Amino acid sequence: MRLMPVFLFLALTPGGGLMAAERPSFAVERRVSGLEIRQYRPYVVAQTEVEGPIEAAGNEGFRRLAGYIFGGNGTGQKIAMTAPVAMAILPEETQITPKGGGFLVQFMMPSSFTRASLPPPKDGRVTFAEVPARRVAALAYRGNWSEARYQAHLEKLRAALAKEGLKVAGTPVWARYDPPFMPTFLRTNEILVEVQAP
Repeated sequence: MRLMPVFLFLALTPGGGLMAAERPSFAVERRVSGLEIRQYRPYVVAQTEVEGPIEAAGNEGFRRLAGYIFGGNGTGQKIAMTAPVAMAILPEETQITPKGGGFLVQFMMPSSFTRASLPPPKDGRVTFAEVPARRVAALAYRGNWSEARYQAHLEKLRAALAKEGLKVAGTPVWARYDPPFMPTFLRTNEILVEVQAP
C-alpha cells in the first residue's frame, strides 16, 4: 500500500502554495544522531478525523480542510495555506468509531488567527484544536511519499531515540512540506514525535 495522498489545489492556495507558506515556530535545542530536538511554540490547527485506508484517508482529510480554507466557512473567508500538512494514526480508544484505521489530518492556522477568531467551518467534521508548547524530536528526509519510505525513516527515528535515551510522549506525525508538483528528490518530509523533557 502506498502512502501518497493527492493534495489537491496546492498550486492555487490563497497563500500562494506551500513553498512560501507559514510554518510552526520552533527553536532547535540540539542535534543528535541525525535528529533535531525542537521546542515548539503553541499554535492552532484545523483538523479532521478520517477512517479508511491511509491513502484514501489522507485524500479525504486534505479535501475537507482545503474546503474550509478556500471559503467553506461561515464567512466565506479564504485563509492562507500553511505547511506542513500533518497526518497521524489515532489510537483506537480515541477514535470516533473505535474500530481502527483512523487518522487525524491537520492544517496549522495562520498565526494572525486565534481559535476564537477563526470563522466556523460549514463541514461539521472540521474542528479546531490548540497544540500546546512541546518538545519534539524531528527526523527530516527527502524523497517520495511512499509508505515504505515513511516506515524506513520511522525505524531510524526510533533507533535514534533509543540511542539517545529519549522517551516518547506522543504519536508520530508524518509532515509533508511540498506540493505534488515538486520534483520527488526535492520534497522535504519529516517525522515528528513529542518527547519527554530530560
